[in-house]
Amino acid sequence: MDDQKQVIYQKDGVYIHTIVHNEDEDALIEGQVEILEKPQGVFIEWRSVADMAAEYAVNPKHEQDSWAVIDAVGYRNESQGSETGSATIQTRRPKQIISFDIKDLKSFKRSKQSLGWSYIIFIQKDGTTHPALHFHKGGSREMINSMERFLSVQRSPNTPGLFLVHEHDPGALSRSFDELQLFKETSQDLVSKFVKDPYSTTLTGFSKVTKFLGEVLMTTDTPPVRPSEEVADILHEAIPGITINAQDEPGFDIVSKCELAERPDVVRSSPLSRLQWEKNMDSEGRIQNVDELQEIIFRGGIEPNLRREVWKFQLQYYDWNSTSKQREEVRKKKVDDYFRMKLQWKSVTEDQKMRFSVLRDRESLIDKDVTRTDRTQTYFMGDPNPKLELLNDILMTYCMYNFDLGYVQGMSDLLAPILVIMDNEVDAFWCFAGFMEIVARNFEMDQKGMKDQLQQLNTLMQLLDPQLYNYLESHESSNMYFCFRWLLILFKREFTFPDIMRLWEVLWTGLPCKNFHLLLCASILDTEKSIMFDNNFGFTEILKHINDISYTIELEPMLTKAEGIYLQLANTTKLPGPIKEILGFDFDRKGSGDSSKTSTPVEGYSTPASTPEHSTPVMSLPLKDSRVGNGGHMGSSSASQETGPTTPDDSSIEILPDPHNVFE
Repeated sequence: MDDQKQVIYQKDGVYIHTIVHNEDEDALIEGQVEILEKPQGVFIEWRSVADMAAEYAVNPKHEQDSWAVIDAVGYRNESQGSETGSATIQTRRPKQIISFDIKDLKSFKRSKQSLGWSYIIFIQKDGTTHPALHFHKGGSREMINSMERFLSVQRSPNTPGLFLVHEHDPGALSRSFDELQLFKETSQDLVSKFVKDPYSTTLTGFSKVTKFLGEVLMTTDTPPVRPSEEVADILHEAIPGITINAQDEPGFDIVSKCELAERPDVVRSSPLSRLQWEKNMDSEGRIQNVDELQEIIFRGGIEPNLRREVWKFQLQYYDWNSTSKQREEVRKKKVDDYFRMKLQWKSVTEDQKMRFSVLRDRESLIDKDVTRTDRTQTYFMGDPNPKLELLNDILMTYCMYNFDLGYVQGMSDLLAPILVIMDNEVDAFWCFAGFMEIVARNFEMDQKGMKDQLQQLNTLMQLLDPQLYNYLESHESSNMYFCFRWLLILFKREFTFPDIMRLWEVLWTGLPCKNFHLLLCASILDTEKSIMFDNNFGFTEILKHINDISYTIELEPMLTKAEGIYLQLANTTKLPGPIKEILGFDFDRKGSGDSSKTSTPVEGYSTPASTPEHSTPVMSLPLKDSRVGNGGHMGSSSASQETGPTTPDDSSIEILPDPHNVFE
């Protein structure tokens, strides 16, 4: 292969950064980036040093032909080996490569020099967003100069650091699904699978499904702009359980325009410390000043070594007003209750199980999900691992606790961080049960809770960012379906393991308003919109891009922006009625949606009502715990839940990608 390729540019000391396992642990994957001219075209490639060394040790002459040809799909992990290796990515053995034809490049982002090591993020035409390549030894400018030999590069007028690429070959052939090898199944098999079990199929192949919808169900060279009703019909036909209603629903009208107040700057604080916690505990162990403690948690989270204690209160394991003695009694009862329920399914004989299809199917599904849940986290690594048995037993016991809901794919992801923190079977179970009270509607068979949230996000975006909303609408994406995973498991696969713990404890405070998680969605979309605009992403590319930014989103800036959006809305006069209802603000339900009444949050949430419309508002957090979903669309009593789908799926949960394998 040496005779058939020419090295245009080569640089070592180019790293991929990723946070793994422990708090604030930054893993660096060292590699080499090249621009190679081959008979097939000009390629940009990055390979890890560990893989190149291992390859050379096996066969010093064995080079490029040992690597699988990976075209416009982008990056992937070529190994399907054991996950029992070291916790950090750079010590594992799978081949790691980024490789794509330079003609498939849509744009790239280059960091500011003032931010330390320069990095480049490549974005392809199909929406694939590669991990940032950090140039520890410099050379990013030289690489761009080398690229300009083959591409016309122009700075984006809207986004600093973004470069738009103009291809020299406008007639480049579009690759088919079979050429890209996106699916192990045929397209026909995938559709059949979709229709039979839309919910689990959505979980197991979200990125593949969205590309299929764009390239097969809507196949044209340039997708036409369809009426929202037609897009809804297409989605309904392929995914019956996830119908996006194109008609206005009562309470969620098309919002009328209003002039938004100024969005204030928000500063977040330090996490709740043990000293602060213990200072607010009386002699009998009662927690005092709960509202102030909740505000501290909302502002900065909880110190990691305190989470095991505080989460039990946040997730209703213990009552905030209970004494230490009362909590001891509560725990004794919960231990008894848990093992009594566990015994119920443990004592079912194999003969009984043969005539108990619901339990049998749930057990099968749980077993498959447990074996692939957060296995790169130190806590769950290796085989055999007793922690996996705990994960399995807690989920099986939950099926006894909540017969109606049972187990649905995705629940194992919600349990895993709780088990890591509690490190106790009983405590983890009851905290998980409390969490499920908050998010149970996400897992209903009719998916009404999910559809309601997507509709609410649609309504919010119409007011918050009409430009972005109109763009999404013109690109058949205003149904917000690309946010499905965010909402389903409350961002579990969008942020790193330490960040998701912090995010959840912030959301569990119920501050500063109902459905604050939807404002977090809006803040992420606001951050990503310039990339969508500048690259002119369509339906498929938007879905692909949102899927690819998993584990690259910075939590604190998103929380800061989301809180700023809340304050902006809370200080806007004549706020439309549907917006007030979504956020739990008081409004005259009998009046028009454009009531001139100042928007004031309900249930004790206060904002400076006398603040002029365009002055900088003063932050005033609630003095009442209104948990996420109370009265809203995030939570519900599990008593009325319908049984979730129980048909197990054989494929991995690709809507929930491995957080520590950037090459999946």
